Parts: sequence; C-alpha cells; structure tokens
Amino acid sequence: MNWIQTIIIAIVEGLTEFLPVSSTGHMIIAQNILGVESTEYVKAFTFIIQFGAILSVVCLYWKRFFRLNKEPLPEGSPAIKQFLHKFDFYWKLFIAFIPAVVLGLLCSDAIDAMLERVEVVAAMLVAGGVFMLFCDRIFNKGSENTQLTEKRAFMVGLFQCIAMIPGVSRSMATIVGGMAQKMTRKDAAEFSFFLAVPTMLGATVYKIYKMLKEGGTELIMNNLDTLIIGNVVAFIVALLAIKFFIRFVQRYGFQAFGWYRIIVGGIILALLFTGHELTIL
Repeated sequence: MNWIQTIIIAIVEGLTEFLPVSSTGHMIIAQNILGVESTEYVKAFTFIIQFGAILSVVCLYWKRFFRLNKEPLPEGSPAIKQFLHKFDFYWKLFIAFIPAVVLGLLCSDAIDAMLERVEVVAAMLVAGGVFMLFCDRIFNKGSENTQLTEKRAFMVGLFQCIAMIPGVSRSMATIVGGMAQKMTRKDAAEFSFFLAVPTMLGATVYKIYKMLKEGGTELIMNNLDTLIIGNVVAFIVALLAIKFFIRFVQRYGFQAFGWYRIIVGGIILALLFTGHELTIL
C-alpha cells in the first residue's frame, strides 16, 4: 500500500466513521477502486487509523468529555452514589458500552464470519437506507427532557449491538437508538460520538493485541510511516465531518443519508452481480 492509497483510505475512514453511511461499505469500494490487496497489514491498518478518528471526538468535545458532575447531591447520600454522581458522564458511557462488549465476546466468531461477506454489507446498506428515509417520521423530534439517564444509555448500547452486522453503521444504530429514547437529533448524534470513543478504542486495541500476539510487531514497525500518516489524515477529516454532520442533521434530518446509502449499496450489489470479486478490508 503506497502513500496515495494510504491517504485516500484514511480520508474515507475519516469521512464515513461518524456518518450513518457505513464505513465498511465505503472501504470496500475504495479498496477495489485503488486495487489494494486485502493483506493482514491492510486489515490492521483500517482498525489502527480509527485512533485518529477517535481523537477528533475527544478534541472537538474536550470540555464536555473531560468533566466531572459538580451538582451537589442531598446531604447524607451513600458514598457509592456520590462517587457515581461525580463521574456520571463516564458511568453512563460505561453502561452504554457494556452490551457491545458482552455480545462481541460471545459472538466474535459469528461476527468475523459476517465481516467476510460483502453481500451482507450491501444488503444492510440498502435496508438501512430505506429505514432512514422514514426514521424522522417514525420518531418524534425529541422531548424537552433530553437528560441522559442510565436506562437511555443502556438502550442506546443495545442498539449499538445491531451495528455488529457489517453495513448497518455504528453511527446509524446509536443515533436511532437515541432518537427512540426521545433524544433530539443533535443529542443522539453527540452521544453516538462519545460512545464511539470506548467502543472503537476497545476494538482497535483488541485487534492490535491479537496482531502482536501472532507475531505482527515487525509488520507494524516496518509500516509505521503509513500508520502515522493514516491517523493524522483520519483525525483531520473526521473533525470536519463531525462539524458538518451536526449542522446538516439538525437542519435537514436523515433522508439524504438514506438515499445515499441506497445508492452505495446498489453500486456494490451491481458490482457483485456483474462478476466483480469484492473483498472487505
């Protein structure tokens, strides 16, 4: 994989990771247009550059991400309740993160098997796109009480598990989960970004660990330059994509993303039906 291919794939990752359009589907198209072979390093590269995308969320929302709850509790509240109240934001992120961890560990083999099936990605892109055409009508625009409760956080976490089916889009699943809990489009999207940090970081660290365990240290060290470039590009592009997405979805909703998903899924299906060999990065 040369530098031009590295930069283009990192741009695709940064653009699509936080939009409800499935980064996996776009990686398939980018990989095959660029003629990138699906080697072990290339697969690892697509996971490792997620760190740059994660960092964009932390930097963009750092005032909200690194904060403690300073609102006082009634005097005499139990120590454990005071502790959880102080770290309320992180506690709710943890609650939302739990379902993906449990299901990921229990069903890792089944998930890996689905990840190899391009037709599953394409079908889910189209199906998710059709759903997004109507999701603004299905869910109301959010209630006045958008406070993130433990129950709401857990329910969003359950919705995130749907994204383990490749092509669904983690962003779409969590945003829809938030809207199903009466959160506004903006609040649902922002919590989706926050939840991406532990979820994507956990997946990235796990993949790196498995790679190092299987003797991939030298492979990483020999490609350190492309990994650094990929992370920097993914960081910058994701930063811009998040800012655009928040403004766009507040004004126009999700219908445009629905049509876009249907088109991308249709392109992949057309390539498959015309005999093209497509693989997942």
